[in-house]
Order: sequence, then C-alpha cells, then structure tokens
Amino acid sequence: MGEVSIRDLRNHGGEIVDRAERGELITITRSGKPVLELRALPEPTVAAAVLLARWHHLPAVDIEQLRADSDALIDSRL
Repeated sequence: MGEVSIRDLRNHGGEIVDRAERGELITITRSGKPVLELRALPEPTVAAAVLLARWHHLPAVDIEQLRADSDALIDSRL
C-alpha cells in the first residue's frame, strides 16, 4: 500500500492512477493524515443472460472427432 500527499496527487496524478490501476491501494493524505483511498475498480462482470446467449451461438462439438484429434496430438507413452 502506498501513501501520497494531495500535492503529489496533483503533480503526478497520471503516474499515481497508473499505480492504482495496476492493483496498488494508495492512501491520499492531507497534512500527513489519511483522507481517502485510491484503488482500481473491479473488472465488470458478464451477466448470466449474456453468457447464455453466447453459449447458444457456439458450434456443436463432435466428441469422437475431438478425441481422435487429441489422441493424434498427444504422445500415448505419457
């Protein structure tokens, strides 16, 4: 966790935001006292309805052909 003053945030805002975006939790201080925290927002989640819609558009899988292709690629001695 990093700690930066409001002055540093003003002068180096882009760099500090980049640090937060990479996952660092940064405490912003005023006169040496913590006043807020800066952190990246979580990645947006995909709704179940969207996942189902995508799933319905996937091509069918021929299990026998998949097995044959896998067997052809993988050394059977392993």
